[in-house]
This record gives sequence, C-alpha cells and structure tokens, in this order.
Amino acid sequence: MIAVFLLSLWADWAEPPAMAAASEQADAIHVDKSERRMDLLRGGEVIETYRVALGFTPEGHKRQEGDGRTPTGTYEIDWRNAQSIAHLSLHISYPNEADRAWAAERGVDPGGDIMIHGVMNGYRMLGPLLRYVDWTWGCIAVTDREMREIWSLVPDGTPIVIEE
Repeated sequence: MIAVFLLSLWADWAEPPAMAAASEQADAIHVDKSERRMDLLRGGEVIETYRVALGFTPEGHKRQEGDGRTPTGTYEIDWRNAQSIAHLSLHISYPNEADRAWAAERGVDPGGDIMIHGVMNGYRMLGPLLRYVDWTWGCIAVTDREMREIWSLVPDGTPIVIEE
C-alpha cells in the first residue's frame, strides 16, 4: 500500500504539467536580482511571485562562461526542457547579439544555457533551503513545486526582464 502511494507521488512528477489556459498564463516575467524575486505578470498585474536563487556571483551582468553571474537585460523564454539536469527548465535567450559582441571583442565565451529551473535532480528535499543561497551557474532557481507551476503558466516567447 505504501509503495503504491509513493509510486503515485513519483508519477505526478514524472511528466511535466499541462499548460494553463491561455487566459491564466503570464505574458511577461520580471526578475529583481537584488530582492531575489521573480514576478509573473499578465496585463501588467502580478499574478505570482517567487523567491529565487541566482548565480553564485549574483552582482553584475553575466559576461562570460563560468563567471557565476545571472544576466541582466531583456530576453525571452525561447524553449523548454522537460528532461533537464534540474527539475524542468525554461531557457532564457541569453546571450543576445550585444552579449555575443561584447564577449567576441574580448575573446571570451559568453556562456549560455541560462534557465529558470527547479532543484537539481535528486535534491528535491533541499529545495526550500536552496532558495536562501545563490548556488547556480547563472540560472534562476525555484523549488520543484514552484517550477511545475511556472512551467504551466509561462509559454515560449514570454519576455523576461532581469534587473539588478
């Protein structure tokens, strides 16, 4: 009986959630790095707010691979990964043209694979604690439960503004 219950809990997390109705989806995302806050917006009104963890060197704009910074600027959610190394992930379109040009002028790799994601697979129980420390390589992290909600509310093409 316990095994069936545990299997049912796992099954609920094995597949990504369905998208919410279009009338419930966000049409913009705003991230305030200094507040460690991400707001989902619809029609200019906040519909959900999340406490987030950032890159391990959170201040400043991401400039190159491995700097541990979360980028600042205007991007968009351009694809999603249900099989990511963290629980679900939404890709942020970093680097943009300006980011690539800056890096090219200096002969560095601008990096990439900047995501909004849940906790690294296998560490779900640490999720609530991990939001109080900046631990990613430049991504924006939330708990797995929150990531499932975000996944369903944020369609591809959603603009995201990340501010210092």
